[in-house]
Amino acid sequence: MFPAFLEMGLGIDLVGEDQTKVARRATREAIGRTSLPGITKLVPSGRRHDMRVEVTVAVPRPGEVDTDAVAAEFPYGQVTVTAVEGGLRAPNGTDAGPGEDHLVAAVAIVAVGW
Repeated sequence: MFPAFLEMGLGIDLVGEDQTKVARRATREAIGRTSLPGITKLVPSGRRHDMRVEVTVAVPRPGEVDTDAVAAEFPYGQVTVTAVEGGLRAPNGTDAGPGEDHLVAAVAIVAVGW
């Protein structure tokens, strides 16, 4: 069975346009408000390490996302991270110059199952 649970999160970097930073923030927001205390009763092996976790994160420049760093946000599970084009890039109002005068936002969807 997959997925059994879905959670969404939003991450924002106000200065610097760091695609990995916003991807990690969006992922942390999604998993930070989720608790799966009974997951071991649902996963056939009874082990949290055997649950399947698939993360899709949408950012303006997906090729710049360190997917291993995003996967490291999870304490257990077989984690797969896919970065796709999306999210948002918008002026942040500072006029600080190229690469520093925009904010970026990411959206993450975390699917958990087995």
